[in-house]
Amino acid sequence: QVPLVESGGGFVQAGGSLSLSCESSGLPLPFRRYGAGWFRQAPGKEREFVAAIRRFGDYTYYANSVRGRFTISRDNTKNTVSLQMSGLTPADTAVYYCAANSDPYGTRRYDVSSEFDYWGQGTQVTVSS
Repeated sequence: QVPLVESGGGFVQAGGSLSLSCESSGLPLPFRRYGAGWFRQAPGKEREFVAAIRRFGDYTYYANSVRGRFTISRDNTKNTVSLQMSGLTPADTAVYYCAANSDPYGTRRYDVSSEFDYWGQGTQVTVSS
């Protein structure tokens, strides 16, 4: 069973907006026990950090390239984490992955993919110029 399932990707013109959603259905513990994040990988490039949010939404983190354009949020009652994207450019074209980490003591890093334990299968975002 895939622990995280992304949705909402698609095709958009530069300057447009998209909203991604990730639903947790297969994590061993309740979703509220996990930090969550979004990473992306463009063709020929390494996977890179986009945004992350701690378990209760009290702390959020953003890559410099998306700060001010993207907003991450979560709803622990619905087991979802979302990424609202605006001001999209062709440089944002990538497969976007949702990830979760078990962080009971609040000590893990949120901008490093190796710190995340569970991953979704990804959703494609394509931005045309």
